Amino acid sequence: MNRVSRIVPGVAVTTLLLSACGSSDSADPAPSSPSSSTASASTSQSPSNATVYNLPGSGVFPEGITVADDTFYVTSTSDGSVFRGTVGSPNVEVFLPGGADGRTGAAGIDTADDDDLIDRAQYLVIAGGATGKVWVYDRNSGGLAATFTNGLGADATFLNDVAIADNGDAYVTDSRSPVLYRIPFGQMTDGVQDGPLEPFVNFDGTPFVYGEGFNANGIVENDNESALIVVQSSTGNLYRIDKATKEVVQVDMGGATLTNGDGLETDDDTLYVVRNRDGLIAEVDLNDDGRSGSVTGEITDASFAYPTTVAAVDDRLLVVNSQFDKRGGAPVEPFTVSSVPE
Repeated sequence: MNRVSRIVPGVAVTTLLLSACGSSDSADPAPSSPSSSTASASTSQSPSNATVYNLPGSGVFPEGITVADDTFYVTSTSDGSVFRGTVGSPNVEVFLPGGADGRTGAAGIDTADDDDLIDRAQYLVIAGGATGKVWVYDRNSGGLAATFTNGLGADATFLNDVAIADNGDAYVTDSRSPVLYRIPFGQMTDGVQDGPLEPFVNFDGTPFVYGEGFNANGIVENDNESALIVVQSSTGNLYRIDKATKEVVQVDMGGATLTNGDGLETDDDTLYVVRNRDGLIAEVDLNDDGRSGSVTGEITDASFAYPTTVAAVDDRLLVVNSQFDKRGGAPVEPFTVSSVPE
């Protein structure tokens, strides 16, 4: 029986949950060696009929995902590894080894999906969490193209997620410091090393008020490409940042909030919001200009285990199962990515 479900919520959830936890389901046996570069038998069927991709290694605690054509890339928060797999293929491999280029942790990741940009540069942009760094790689060869840093200490920053806009510029959220950064497209391939991250918007004095816990997290471009949409994890609010005027407004959700909001994805007219602790994905009908929206349903699946983010490909959603609630405990290995119908 397919247990992927969509639930139309009748009452907005208002409980404030600042940290994340979840549950996990059994999967195929873990690779025999933590240093294995490829996960054998890395696709299987969960009890929910979701397709499950197994990630190689042990203690991975994955976080971010992005897709280019049928190739997906997944980050590890534990050591900064980046894994690469192909939709429908049984193998997922280590693409960028952990620790290389000072990449000791990796969170959000994005790649250009516009045909014109792909012709000019095929790159991955990776947010480095508490390292305060961003790495840019050629997504085919794995060659390092550039690095950037905000120069803040680990207690003052957490570079969390990345969105590449229609013109190729990359925007990076910081969950601890009230700044949204931008890396212009032209700087990504010029070989700069430890270049300064350019603040795009300082949220001080705007409706986006930082508080305790994680603040700015997932980020995407809206449907008409005029603005960026960011979720605040600690409150569940969505915010719209105009790319031209830098105006910051809260998205009118009719009183609904998306507590524990993490990764975001847009596909056609739908904004997907992963709510990590809640173990589900909220479906939001967001207006083209990104100023208002409404929750239209929820996606759940038995294979979800503290999901952090999602990528849409071929009418499916690839969902990262981080098991962050099991840090310091006994996570179910191998770590996985679930593929469920949209």
